[in-house]
Amino acid sequence: MSNASRNALVLYWSRTGNTAKVAAAIETGLRAGGMTTLLRQVADAGDLDFFDFDLVCLGFPSYNWHPPRAVDDYLKGKFAQYRSQDKVLPGAPRVTGKNALIFCTFSGPHTGLREAIPAGKYAAQFFEHLGFAVVDEWYVLSEFHGSEELSTQGRMGNIKGLPDTAELRRIEERARLLVLRL
Repeated sequence: MSNASRNALVLYWSRTGNTAKVAAAIETGLRAGGMTTLLRQVADAGDLDFFDFDLVCLGFPSYNWHPPRAVDDYLKGKFAQYRSQDKVLPGAPRVTGKNALIFCTFSGPHTGLREAIPAGKYAAQFFEHLGFAVVDEWYVLSEFHGSEELSTQGRMGNIKGLPDTAELRRIEERARLLVLRL
């Protein structure tokens, strides 16, 4: 199958704009790699079927080492829907050509990356149970909006302005290269 005939959903939830920037960069990179893309916020994605896409990219910020409630509720609702359609099978056999990418933004006022990883792993399990191959998890350091202190004095140091233009370009390139791996 050629890259041009493959499609991707870039699905995200963002409160302050950090995750939205990363989602847009991923979409740009996937398109540059030859995929057809759909960019959608979680709140506007209830009607979408993950199985209609070759790649589903899901992004959100880490809140207390977990996805935000809106993302968690969305994933649980989709899981219940797929279970009722007998798409959640014992042993979670792989569905050929179905892939997922998890991207999680995080800040550094507490433990930084160590808070984000559990959120990403948790979300990845929803896709693995559907038989999707989770091709990667990307964790993106981002500004902690609303607190000068928490954006400059946490474990990650001064993270104001992150993700910046250079980081977003790197994400675009990673997404473009990801297409080649699928």
